[in-house]
Amino acid sequence: MAVALVQEFKIIGSDRSTANYDHIAQRLDIDANPPEGLIAQTAGWDEQGDVFRIVAIWNSADEAESFMRDRLRPILDEGPVDPDRGGPPDLESMYELHHCVRGR
Repeated sequence: MAVALVQEFKIIGSDRSTANYDHIAQRLDIDANPPEGLIAQTAGWDEQGDVFRIVAIWNSADEAESFMRDRLRPILDEGPVDPDRGGPPDLESMYELHHCVRGR
């Protein structure tokens, strides 16, 4: 069953730095080396919700959890490049999708 993984980081004042996200994205290199089971991944500022939101769609929860454990966690354990914004997500949620359309 396909799942969505959502992570949100609250906007602090006028800070719109993506240094930590950009560093992790570069290290993961998912554009050139996508993880098994990843359907789509997005990240951006939701000004209305006052958050930086990351949304990933996965074929299964097992594949999402495997990626987070085996590829993401080792990079996170090295510490953030911007320690002022290096905390865990303010919200992290995974849920099964009732409907998922895959593009061509």
